[in-house]
Order: sequence, then structure tokens, then C-alpha cells
Amino acid sequence: MTRPSTPTAAWRPGMPGGDNLPSGPGGRPAAPSGDGHGPQAGPPTVTIGSYPDYPSAQRVVDYLADNRFPVERTAIVGTNLTLVETVMGRMTTGRAALVGAGTGAWFGLFIGLLFGIFTVGNWVAVIVAGLVIGAIWGAVFGAVAHAMSGGQRDFTSASSLRASQYAVTVEADVAEQARQLLGRMHLTPTGATAR
Repeated sequence: MTRPSTPTAAWRPGMPGGDNLPSGPGGRPAAPSGDGHGPQAGPPTVTIGSYPDYPSAQRVVDYLADNRFPVERTAIVGTNLTLVETVMGRMTTGRAALVGAGTGAWFGLFIGLLFGIFTVGNWVAVIVAGLVIGAIWGAVFGAVAHAMSGGQRDFTSASSLRASQYAVTVEADVAEQARQLLGRMHLTPTGATAR
């Protein structure tokens, strides 16, 4: 049973009455800490280079690590993220059954190995039986699940996040050391700015 809450003014950071927040479905909320704008930010960072692809940014951090730079004070920040869904092919009921059979076979193999460990007799037969039964049930479930989708999403795909640039940032107090090390490296960044 919930108690009726009295209407209160909206809570603002630094205002008294933070204990008057109305209770919600998850119980009584706690007032935000600090200035109310989320978690405290870490130390200030400086961008020491911006690169067109992740391997280039990774190479920079690896170079810093090889030269005993404290890489735990470094971050690779992808900007202008884009979700890319690459279509792999058409999904038919037969293909769904085949994919399900493969998944079921792996699960059946795992179960067969578990039972095979405790079998006194022919343990190979137990493993093969688990594999076959898993493949059959996986195929049935894969085909039924695809048929029940009613023609929605008749394709397979793989999703990935891609960034247009990858910035390497370091904490401001070690930025000069990082820049000196990068001056010896033969990889040119597309820009270097402070954040």
C-alpha cells in the first residue's frame, strides 16, 4: 500500500527539501549528489591526436605503453558514432532450421560430455546421442521460431558501431609527456585540440 504524496516543488541542486522527494514505483528516491548533473567528472583531459580509424588510435596508445607512459590515464574516444547493420543474407525456414541445428548440436555436445563423464559404459555413444538430439531439437525450434515470425525480418544481419574519428585523450597533467613521446612516433594525427 502506498501513501499519497503531497505535491512539492521540483527539486533543484542546492535547495533545501531534498528529503521531500515523492516516492515512486521503485520506492523512495535519493536526491542526486553533487550539483545534480550526474556523476562527478574525472580529471581534465586533453586530446593529443585524432585519427580516422581505430587501429591508428590503438597504435598510438600501444606506442605510449611501450615507452612506459601511464596508459591508465589515457582513453580512446570515438566521435560521430553510426550504427551499421550489415545484411548477411536471406533467412528462410530451412536456413533457420540449419542455424538452429548447429546451435542445438553445440548444446547437445556439451550435455553429452557432461553425461559422458559419469557413464561407466560406452561414453562415446552418450556424447554422440547428445549431439544428435541437440541438433534435432535445435532445428525444430529454429524452424518453428522463424515460421512464427510471419515473414517479419526474413534476413540475417550483424550490427556494429562505427565512429568517424577516434581521439586519443590523456589527463592534462601528463599531456606534455605524451606529446613528446608522440613527436618521436611517425604517425600523423588529423588534429590535436584541448577538451
